[in-house]
Amino acid sequence: MANLPISTIVLSTGFILMLIGLWGIFSHRNILRIIIGISLLDTGIHIVMVALGYVTRGTAPIIDKALPLEEAAQRAVDPVPSALVVTAIVIGLAVTAVMLAYAIRLYQSKGTLSIDAFTESKW
Repeated sequence: MANLPISTIVLSTGFILMLIGLWGIFSHRNILRIIIGISLLDTGIHIVMVALGYVTRGTAPIIDKALPLEEAAQRAVDPVPSALVVTAIVIGLAVTAVMLAYAIRLYQSKGTLSIDAFTESKW
C-alpha cells in the first residue's frame, strides 16, 4: 500500500463512495436513506474529479521562479477540476436542501417516509 501513489488511493476512495451511494439509492425504501445515498454518490464524484486533476509532486499553476514556463505543462496542477468541484459542492448542497424540504412535506402529508406509501400517487 505504501507504493501506491496518492492519486490512486484518492481515486479508489471516490469510486468506493460512488458505489456505496448507488447501493444506498437502489437498496433502500426510505426516502431519507435515499437522500443520504445521493449525497454519498455526489461526494464520490467530487473526489474522483479532484483526483483526476491531481499531478504527483505538482505545484500551483503560477508561472514564476519556482515554476518556469518550460516545466509548467508537466508540474502544474490543473485548476479547472477543483473549480468545477467547488461549484458542484454548492449546487449539491442546494439540491440536498430541496430534497430534505420535500421529504419533510411528504412526511407531513403521509406520516411516513417509505416509498411504498407513495405508490398510489399519480402525475
